[in-house]
Amino acid sequence: MSSDNQIAQEALTFADLGLSPKVLSAVTDAGYTVPTPIQLGAIPHALQGKDVLGIAQTGTGKTASFVLPMLTRLEKGRARARMPRTLILEPTRELAAQVEENFIKYGKNHKLNIALLIGGVSFDEQEKKLERGADVLIATPGRLLDHRERGKLLLNGVEILVIDEADRMLDMGFIPDIERICEMIPFTRQTLFFSATMPPEITKLTEQFLHAPVRVEVSRAASSSTNITQRLVKSGPKPWDKRETLRNLINAEADGLKNAIIFCNRKVEVAELFRSLVKYDFDAGALHGDMDQRARMQMLSNFRDGKLKLLVASDVAARGLDIPEVSHVFNYDVPIHAEDYVHRIGRTGRAGRLGKAFTIVTKSDVKYVDAIERLTGLKIEWHDGDLSTVVASESEDDAPRRGRGAGAPRRSGRKDEGERKPRGERRPRSAAEPKPADEKAQHQPELRSEPVIADNDERPARREAIKTENAERKTRPERADQPRGDRQERPRREDRNARQRQEDNDGTVGFGDDMPAFMRVAGKV
Repeated sequence: MSSDNQIAQEALTFADLGLSPKVLSAVTDAGYTVPTPIQLGAIPHALQGKDVLGIAQTGTGKTASFVLPMLTRLEKGRARARMPRTLILEPTRELAAQVEENFIKYGKNHKLNIALLIGGVSFDEQEKKLERGADVLIATPGRLLDHRERGKLLLNGVEILVIDEADRMLDMGFIPDIERICEMIPFTRQTLFFSATMPPEITKLTEQFLHAPVRVEVSRAASSSTNITQRLVKSGPKPWDKRETLRNLINAEADGLKNAIIFCNRKVEVAELFRSLVKYDFDAGALHGDMDQRARMQMLSNFRDGKLKLLVASDVAARGLDIPEVSHVFNYDVPIHAEDYVHRIGRTGRAGRLGKAFTIVTKSDVKYVDAIERLTGLKIEWHDGDLSTVVASESEDDAPRRGRGAGAPRRSGRKDEGERKPRGERRPRSAAEPKPADEKAQHQPELRSEPVIADNDERPARREAIKTENAERKTRPERADQPRGDRQERPRREDRNARQRQEDNDGTVGFGDDMPAFMRVAGKV
């Protein structure tokens, strides 16, 4: 692999890159005149049909670096039914839909058929587009393979393959699917491969499926943007502590906050934080992977259009979403994987704008912050004092223990609770119920509906009674209207065992409900 910066140094406008007049006209109408470094480095080689390995962060314009040359090359030729001419693989539905928007914007002077294969949309609608013939096929790996297995898609006509956000594909477990898809496409294809980072697994993939690629790297892998102000914010460990910290941050940044994305590590936290913000009258929406596709797209549209000021999201929104004017990013949770931090804060400070990123940190998050600083090579400053200034009442030591209220005293052994009663004497009691003076005397008559069996010598008699009952069931004549194969012996056995457990309730030691009936001892103390 080699790096070629000569073209990037000489070319200053899109007109110098070799794009067709139709594409240049659309780019000019969109308001762009100067290409970004990744576009300068990738577009000329892509137009020449070379394989390209592009290493660039999100927000650097890499989508246009493959859309524009593809549009120019697609001006010649025509797609056939079920045989797309080009294929673009994206890790998420949102990214795939975003690439479709780019093709529509820059390809407005072309008459190209574009098919989008993503989950949450009817198979029938997608199959109709494939039958008409797709010049451009944009897909997530899972839905693409679904159509392939249904026999509705042939990949032996693909001329250009684009694998976008490859490291995100790795994180989501799509690499085996990518390998399967690459084997279905002709070896003579052109491959454009883009990734923000290059872990060993991705490097191995490029060596396997790219042929003498031109390497275009416009920034150090996993580095964070210099036009983003990054700060760490201390917080106690309790969820309500973190929510209060976030609310205070949003209010403190109100003057310069146009809109913001708030990242959580888990979907359940997205839902909880969203409800909390709405409760406190913040203009917020939510975005996570379990939402219906139509609802997700509507939420993103509202956020882009300024109808929502805050968007609470899981990492499904962390990569590649083209929301150019996000002023702030708040990490409600410190990301477990350091690379995700880079992609999260990359939602702000895009296209040369200034941005701010705040990360809420508790004592248990320190190791993740250290990993982020090692990856980015940047020491992140604290916003208002580090964790050593967290007051004692907010530390992990005061977090409520399971089974106790927030103000309940910590249990320090059983010595203050009196002698532990044998299992046969105990029964459930609510926390508010006072302990009776003579628990044994009050307990037994209240729970038992039958006389207490206190003599262990009655066990053989009970065992004989069970054997007799079983013998009677075996010799009972069958009903004329019910074949033997349809008789349901198991429910009757379970009913009998349930009655037996009810009779022996609280009279067993150590086995609970699983003790054999002949070993049950009632009233043993």
